Amino acid sequence: MTWETVIGLETHVELATKTKIFCSCTTEFGGAPNTHCCPVCMGMPGTLPVLNEKVVELAATAGLALNCAITPVSRFDRKNYFYPDLPKAYQISQLYLPIARDGAVDIGNGKTIRIHELHMEEDAGKLVHDPWLDQTMADYNRCGVPLIEIVTEPDFRSAEEVIAYLEKLKETLQYLGVSDCKMQEGSLRCDVNLSVRPAGSAEFGTRTEMKNLNSFKAISRAIVYEARRQIELLEEGKRVVQETRRWDENKDATYAMRSKENAQDYRYFPDPDLPPVELSQEYLDHLKDSLPELAESKRARYQTDWGLPTYDAQMITSQKALADFFEALVDLGADPKQGANWIMGEVLGQLSAHGMEAKDMALTPPTLARLIALVKEGKVNRNTAVKVFEAVFETDGDVDAYVKEHGLEQVSDAGLVQSVVDQVLAANEKSVADFKSGKEKAFGFLVGQVMRQLKGQAAPAVVNQVLRERLEQTAE
Repeated sequence: MTWETVIGLETHVELATKTKIFCSCTTEFGGAPNTHCCPVCMGMPGTLPVLNEKVVELAATAGLALNCAITPVSRFDRKNYFYPDLPKAYQISQLYLPIARDGAVDIGNGKTIRIHELHMEEDAGKLVHDPWLDQTMADYNRCGVPLIEIVTEPDFRSAEEVIAYLEKLKETLQYLGVSDCKMQEGSLRCDVNLSVRPAGSAEFGTRTEMKNLNSFKAISRAIVYEARRQIELLEEGKRVVQETRRWDENKDATYAMRSKENAQDYRYFPDPDLPPVELSQEYLDHLKDSLPELAESKRARYQTDWGLPTYDAQMITSQKALADFFEALVDLGADPKQGANWIMGEVLGQLSAHGMEAKDMALTPPTLARLIALVKEGKVNRNTAVKVFEAVFETDGDVDAYVKEHGLEQVSDAGLVQSVVDQVLAANEKSVADFKSGKEKAFGFLVGQVMRQLKGQAAPAVVNQVLRERLEQTAE
């Protein structure tokens, strides 16, 4: 029998606000355990939540960019459950009137993923287990950090489609400034609801939920494993149990955690301490008009306006900070293709070597633009420019000063080059003879010897011209 995998996602995204959703505690990642807390986010008796306006703005912006219908009047509800990472014993979320509904994300190849809803909520704390002490400790710093939860329809049929959607979602949210989407810090994490059914069947199978997956690799592997597990159960005549499962990265398998809850298990009811959120059409129109150019539009523009190949445009727009850097380079006069080459080669290489993202690098567009100009002006050659780039990358140093201080300015003096060429020809008679007998490779060898004598600082065009002229003269 042929089986079909059916997947729906619930993606939790931490919003890029400076303070929490209902109090003024910082949302900064890290910090000593339980130092980013106050009576409000700890749920102390007598405290009242006050909604952070920026949370609403970012949630509505995300909803608009994901083609959702924004709910003019939304409200918060209490989701009641008892768990050590939730000191209030309830989470403030949105069930009955979420801020956005009915969106859609195009993931390419004619496939569109429908978004059922997008709602605002607060994050829970974090439990940390110490295997040495055999104790589990609670860190409540994350309690009250603002989230949006994006719930899709069960439209995915493979792990590849899931990853394509998440990459598009992550890219969009980063360009909007809604979230940094740092999966390693839990800023974007995913719950995967998965079932299998016979191919062609209209009925859904029994689904399981895999919680809090925070890397594309883990999500892909977990989907493949869970689909295979369910198929094997059904082919053995057994049944799939509706439950919540945990992905074990080390064992490459999922394990049952608890039976899967339904909405009624949480006993939702409207939060009595928070008034409805009313959004005017004027406010929504302003947000819509303020939406920035997203990566997909930038890619198309780079190819149309500047003639960049598809691959170049995709690489440069992979990070918003990288695209901003590139556009600044072009505005400063750098040739677009040259700017793209430097970014895809040297910039991305250094970012990878330092384990950082483009937004965190010290190097600024004027520094790289000046270095590109020095190559164009013939003051340094490309190889020397790369060495200068590596020297100034971490400090955004003055490239002109570095070139002067280290004597790296390119030698364009034809007289000096001719003198070195004559020395090289005299010292390499066999190569000269090989060249005269038609072996063009000998010319490259001689060029290399001249460049070596001049410590790589000669203008290649000058070396090539002078060397060929001298060889022709000696052949006469």
